[in-house]
Amino acid sequence: MKLNNYEIKGFIKVALLFFAFLIGFSSLWFTNNLVKKLASQEREKIATWANATRQIAASEGDNDINFIYEIIQGNTTIPVILTNEKGEVIGSRNLDSTLSVKSKKIEKKIEDMRAQNEPIEVLLDDGKKNIIYYENSLLLSQLKVYPYFQLGVIGLFLVMSYFAFSYSRTSEQNKVWAGMSKETAHQLGTPISSLMGWVDYLKESENNVPQKVLDEIDHDMQRLSLITERFSKIGSEPTLVSYNLYDVLEESVSYINNRTSIKVDISLKNEELFKKVSVNVNKPLFAWVVENLCKNAVDAMDGEGQIYFEIDQILPNSVVFDVVDNGKGIAANKFKTIFKPGYTTKKRGWGLGLSLVKRIIENYHNGKIYVKSSDLGKGTRFRIELNTQV
Repeated sequence: MKLNNYEIKGFIKVALLFFAFLIGFSSLWFTNNLVKKLASQEREKIATWANATRQIAASEGDNDINFIYEIIQGNTTIPVILTNEKGEVIGSRNLDSTLSVKSKKIEKKIEDMRAQNEPIEVLLDDGKKNIIYYENSLLLSQLKVYPYFQLGVIGLFLVMSYFAFSYSRTSEQNKVWAGMSKETAHQLGTPISSLMGWVDYLKESENNVPQKVLDEIDHDMQRLSLITERFSKIGSEPTLVSYNLYDVLEESVSYINNRTSIKVDISLKNEELFKKVSVNVNKPLFAWVVENLCKNAVDAMDGEGQIYFEIDQILPNSVVFDVVDNGKGIAANKFKTIFKPGYTTKKRGWGLGLSLVKRIIENYHNGKIYVKSSDLGKGTRFRIELNTQV
């Protein structure tokens, strides 16, 4: 099965996301292993420190006391508290200078150390014992947090990059849209003007061209002029005027009905509700939206079926209405994809119709359009939200 551009992009995004997670988890796994090794080494150091403490307690001059003291003083990074079996603090090392041996803070510190690492008991020759509490060194604590900090920074960078590239791509697309539309309008302008001149010539000539033919040609010329006007407005700030929603829709529906198979019925449900609503629209562009939605629906129904417009809500400042058809339907995972430029299910098509519809409604009319619901084999309901003029 051949994948379209958006399916390929989706696959690439999933693959990149998978590798990003793989790199992140690999980094965490490596760092955690390193942390475990360092923690094991620190425990070995504390065990050696404990042994040196026991040797000092048992020493009667036979052992090299200076060497043992060097071992004890060699610990300059690992915080340690030494207590007797009654819990009385005998000594400490590498603690915060604000911690007093007799303060309640030292008891809290001992509890924190016990929760972090298993205490080491030192058995003395007289049968008594000392207990050594310790916590991870600052380096080890920082190393535990570092990979999460690193992933956070990388994640923030990726998010910022994504939005930067998205903004750049959107800006570039807008320029392409505007440039292509204005160039199309410019290219159409000259032949349309010429054709208008030929129509006037035929009207004044003695070739006895039937009036009906001349009227139809004139009507099509007006249609071409309207299309040119639509293209010229893309990329510019359109002027929004208050129109009755029924009048705007009925004009477009009548035009499409006259040029569509009699097997397709396009209508407005509850016409009286539509007549109560006025909307702020640019009429040529909004008519383009209606025509695109209807044409897509006709294609989805294979030239036979029903399309209708239905008001859902009339709010103080907006109106919500639906465009419903009984065509092939749209898969749920394609509800957003169908509005992207280039996406099409047709063998012959640019995939710009619904993208243009979305751009006109949301960018030029500050409204919303989306797929409200769709069932494969049953039909689709598009929802449009527009600002109203009371």
